[in-house]
Amino acid sequence: MAEMNTGGSERSRKRGTRSKKASTRVDMTPMVDLGFLLITFFMLTTTMMKHRTTDLLMPAREDHEHPSVLPESTSLTILLGANDKVSYYEGIGNDPAHPPVVKHSSYANNQGIRDVIIDKRDRVMQQHKADELMVLIKADKNANYKNMVDIMDEMLINHVQRYAVVDITPEDEAFLK
Repeated sequence: MAEMNTGGSERSRKRGTRSKKASTRVDMTPMVDLGFLLITFFMLTTTMMKHRTTDLLMPAREDHEHPSVLPESTSLTILLGANDKVSYYEGIGNDPAHPPVVKHSSYANNQGIRDVIIDKRDRVMQQHKADELMVLIKADKNANYKNMVDIMDEMLINHVQRYAVVDITPEDEAFLK
């Protein structure tokens, strides 16, 4: 609590000509207690930021008798390599008689992989009258995590409903070199 000492020394009373000076001392303990109580209250009642994650859907089981068939006209394969290198080709690329035509791109907003995805989605919509685009993402062992996050962001930005991260084949690794 606040305290006021008004009593002076006896020496000053004998001379009598000087005025009395009141000495004040404010006790800050209750204010500090209140501050800590408020800090504790707000820390306990505040909602912490929730982590946002991307959902990953995995197949229930592998069916070797009936492999999933993906038409070449609705699929786009994106290859991620070292040093921010991104390549792509249309289709799955599993026909040895007709190897895919691999093209290179970048992560730029203009004339980059975003334009490739938009163009392919538009052509699929015109041909099939539905959004049946399927993007296969294959990352080389030298690709960095930032590139994978960037390509997943492109899937979200371009509203690609169906995409999969699959293992890269030795043929695809050769396309990156």
